[in-house]
Amino acid sequence: MSNVQIKTMRDALIEKIYEKMYGDDRIFFLSADFGAPSLDRLRKDFTSRFINVGIAEQNLINISTGLALEGFTVYAYAIAGFLTMRAYEQIRTNLSLSSQNRQINVNLIGVGTGASYDMSGPSHHCLEDLAIIRTLPNIVLFSPSDWILTEKFVDFSINFKKPKYIRLDSKPLPRIYEKSANIEWNKGSYELVRGSDVCVVSTGYMTHRALKIAKELQVRNNNKIGVIDIFLLKPIDQETLFNILKRYKCVITLEEAFINKGGLDSLISGIIRRRKADIKLINLGFEDKYIFKSGSRDFLSELSHFGEKDIIRAIKEIEV
Repeated sequence: MSNVQIKTMRDALIEKIYEKMYGDDRIFFLSADFGAPSLDRLRKDFTSRFINVGIAEQNLINISTGLALEGFTVYAYAIAGFLTMRAYEQIRTNLSLSSQNRQINVNLIGVGTGASYDMSGPSHHCLEDLAIIRTLPNIVLFSPSDWILTEKFVDFSINFKKPKYIRLDSKPLPRIYEKSANIEWNKGSYELVRGSDVCVVSTGYMTHRALKIAKELQVRNNNKIGVIDIFLLKPIDQETLFNILKRYKCVITLEEAFINKGGLDSLISGIIRRRKADIKLINLGFEDKYIFKSGSRDFLSELSHFGEKDIIRAIKEIEV
């Protein structure tokens, strides 16, 4: 990761949207009173197409839907936990339900997924969004692991005219993908490291942890651990993904979200179960409780037994 540019997904996304707004006067950007340095320029230069709806996530969805029904491409920006949960009914009725019969291109930008607002406590931790958004038909669920993927998604978000939930980590992170990477959005996953018997399937920030652990085990024990990054949880090409998974004897899912609730682990479990594959599955993530202790996201994951040492221990205990 040396000499690799570190950047927030939010800044990469907003900067790319800014570029697109210069050439496309049918793009609107709405904010639920949520700012960012990268947003200041967009707000200043596109005053007629930037709307601050105030601290009102439900109304954010209502206004966005109205604009989209008039043919505009809309980006709606808010804190992830409040966007997905305070406005869930509006997302369901205005976007999920209505888009089954109408063309609605609303792109929900949720910042602060998982425990990336680590020091803000459980009210700001967003551990439910993977599960609750996955339950809604007709909504694309984009969970990028780095800012390169996030930046590249903008073209797709404009051209694919369906509602989308773009879940972004709040912290600056190094890139994983190359700028020249040709992302196949229709597949929704990418095998970053090809392993032998054990594979870690991760999404978002946790892909960074998976890669770090895979590298450490390779150096220490010459243990080749595979890593698959899931960047689109919905829709996803299940056959392509399964053709990779079936090479492994054991798959470990890793997500900064509640496990056994319908998130990444449920997605992978369903793919394996429906094909009656003989693949051992271990799921790691947050346990079924909120954490009120204050600390870094590493500290929080250790409390739920999916810190780096816990993952390495789980891999070493696997009998394959």
